[in-house]
Amino acid sequence: MLNLRPYQLELIDRLRATIAAGTRRVLLTLPTGAGKTCLMAHMLSSAAQKQKRAWFCVHRRELVDQSVQTFIEAAAIDTGIVAAGYYATPRAPVQVCSVASLRPRAPTLQAPDLIVFDEAHHIASNSWSAVAALFPRAVHIGLTATAQRLDGRGLRAHFDELICGPSTADLIAQGYLSPYTLYAPPGAVNLSKVHRVAGDYDKQEVADAMDATTVVGDAVSHYRQHCPDARALVFAWSLDASRRIAQQFLAAGIPAQHVDGETPRVERTQAMRDFRAGTTRVLCNVDLFGEGLDVPAVDAVFLLRPTQSLGLYLQQVGRGLRPTKGKASVKIFDHVANWSRHGLPDDPREWTLDGREKGSRASSEAMGRRCDECFAVSPIGCKACRYCGKVFPVQDREIEEVEGTLHETDIEAIRRERAKWKAQIQYCATEKDFRRVGEALGYHRGWAWHMMFEKMERERAQQQENSEVA
Repeated sequence: MLNLRPYQLELIDRLRATIAAGTRRVLLTLPTGAGKTCLMAHMLSSAAQKQKRAWFCVHRRELVDQSVQTFIEAAAIDTGIVAAGYYATPRAPVQVCSVASLRPRAPTLQAPDLIVFDEAHHIASNSWSAVAALFPRAVHIGLTATAQRLDGRGLRAHFDELICGPSTADLIAQGYLSPYTLYAPPGAVNLSKVHRVAGDYDKQEVADAMDATTVVGDAVSHYRQHCPDARALVFAWSLDASRRIAQQFLAAGIPAQHVDGETPRVERTQAMRDFRAGTTRVLCNVDLFGEGLDVPAVDAVFLLRPTQSLGLYLQQVGRGLRPTKGKASVKIFDHVANWSRHGLPDDPREWTLDGREKGSRASSEAMGRRCDECFAVSPIGCKACRYCGKVFPVQDREIEEVEGTLHETDIEAIRRERAKWKAQIQYCATEKDFRRVGEALGYHRGWAWHMMFEKMERERAQQQENSEVA
């Protein structure tokens, strides 16, 4: 049966309080590996005991089987399935639903009291939003590790309140997630001429650029050097590349398989069994295992697909963060410098329903330091590589001018300065005030508008409440 962690119990209390207060659409964000499915198993079991009908919606076949198994084993929930190829048991109080199958069948099913959307950053798609729109009276709970769409856009149109759980850094410190070592081999591909489509790199142009590189051979070499016999997930830039990479590993004597969405179900299931058992050491894919895969024994993750999507980056590195017995840390090999675009996996991040600013991030040097000896990345501020011990060369510190006063660029000073500006938010009275604070914090210009809109809404609600009391 379920033994929930303290932070999971706290999140359940916060969810219930939010719903009890009248909010019907709540988004819950927790880092990959933090136990969202187990947390939901507890809530779905509670709903079933209260004679409530609940749906748990997922977007891939593997997640249907995985979720059903978790609900039955962890909470003994009477679970039905709404998905192609499964026998329907409509009387079961909890239904695990494939969204693709649910959309055409939803009007014929008994309306749910609760709908849980797993990997809820997909909810803006036509099939997901259509299901949500059919049942406006149900409570909607979204689960995600990245509270924004993969293109960086927010989810405010689909949820009314956001509840954030502990950070990745907190869960690593508490032992609930695995520590990591990030390697950033040199020679990243030049993507300066690659265009963007829907917020990410154009897939065909990326494929053309990546096909001209040597990262495949480098990946095999780094595997043999740093993690021989490890169970590794490889995220490739195309299906053809994924197949070639699997062949490269096989040619080097390393058991590997390629799996994609078109792989027959029996073969995919067997591939997962072989990977869990360790008879397959390297599992190559493009997007298939970026979300929801629960394989605690992943010891290494190879990023061979450049992406402008923070969400996709965190989903992929998160596959290796689940701890398991005998696993000291996970090794992340970022051959395409995604870390320089999005930061370290456990960097602090502030999620909002409004998404994030699009465009360039700070340079990689502002996020961490790569060792020229072992290629591992250490947090900014380290004087020596935290992995091999090599002392970083001393560089001239940059000086920035602020209102005529010179300050050394120091990470702690920057944090103190940002904290000072954040404290000013509560005193902002006009959109101009919000703009001034937003500019100092580097926020998108739209942030000031949203903050002013929320302030006006709060004041309007307060005035209405005061008039009703009067």
